[in-house]
Amino acid sequence: MSFKIDDRVEAMDDTITGVIKEMKGDKITVLSDDGFLLIYQPSELIKIIDDRNLTVSNFEIAKIKSEKAIPKKRNSQLVKPKERSAPKMEVDLHIHNLVPSQRGMSNYDMLNIQLDTAKRQLEFAIRKKIQKVVFIHGVGQGVLKEELHYLFGRYDAVKYYDADYQKYGLGATEIYIYQNS
Repeated sequence: MSFKIDDRVEAMDDTITGVIKEMKGDKITVLSDDGFLLIYQPSELIKIIDDRNLTVSNFEIAKIKSEKAIPKKRNSQLVKPKERSAPKMEVDLHIHNLVPSQRGMSNYDMLNIQLDTAKRQLEFAIRKKIQKVVFIHGVGQGVLKEELHYLFGRYDAVKYYDADYQKYGLGATEIYIYQNS
């Protein structure tokens, strides 16, 4: 768009309107309606047309302003280091997630349901070649955690360790499944 001295303009990134007072190269000096002299690039200004034959509607101006407000996407790696090491699967072993009601169940019954679920999910992960699984067991008295470690220790291709403390605290164990093929 071409500008000339005394054109009324609006800044795209600001709520500033004013009149062009000077043009030098790619610098346009605008006297704002508030009385300040401001310098802009031509690409930062929109010409305001006073007659009723508007060539740019307020909707279009708002659209252009919103597009300029969207930050440019930076070129980033597709896989960030933390995402690469992030678990692919989570298994929450809290009993209230596994049964509709634990009324009348003994601790032994609840522990067996949790261990059966863990074993089923572990074997599913091995079959589907999922390398990392986090088992969320909670903190409690550590009985379930110890039983899980015993279960994981019976598999040759499984290594287990505490899951990410920042994400899970002390209540989760992550396993890594070594893939043969």
